[in-house]
Amino acid sequence: MARIVTKTGDRGTTGIFGGERVPKDNIRIEANGTLDELNAHLGLIRSYLALEDPRHSFIGQVQMQIMQAMSLVATRSERRAENPNNFDLAWLSALEEETARLMSELSENGFFILPGGTPLSAQMQLARTVARRAERRLWTLDREDPLPEGLIPWVNRMSDWLFVLAKWEMQQQNWPEERWQAFSYKRKKKPTHD
Repeated sequence: MARIVTKTGDRGTTGIFGGERVPKDNIRIEANGTLDELNAHLGLIRSYLALEDPRHSFIGQVQMQIMQAMSLVATRSERRAENPNNFDLAWLSALEEETARLMSELSENGFFILPGGTPLSAQMQLARTVARRAERRLWTLDREDPLPEGLIPWVNRMSDWLFVLAKWEMQQQNWPEERWQAFSYKRKKKPTHD
């Protein structure tokens, strides 16, 4: 393992792919730091799950994908061809399919709920908020230097997946939901009178 204490960042800069140094509060670093934070939350969620739980391996795959995505975020678009990592649009499909599968098993899925519930579902909700923040940071970076196609929608899908995963976990534990309100598309429209 390379040295952990290098002191190269003591003056407020850090290295990105290709050897360039940028300020530690640069939007590229902020976006990557938020993805790193999301990955740590997923690692905590995964630590609560038994090895044979299918969610354990799926979350592990997402964590590996986040590491690859972080490498791409750390690479300027003009140098991305030099990076051996790639974003695969199949990651997006996999999250959509897993979210749909979980939703099909929910007895009711038309309400926003207060974050919380079991310790595990609360952690999933916390991870969801970090995914949302990562998406916001990535949009800021994308305006400055375009990111690979599909990467930002993938992070968006991740927050959807984590929301549904938290609801699914609460249902598995027979934990009552604290509902806020129905999703807007589920509300009945009031009849209009001319």
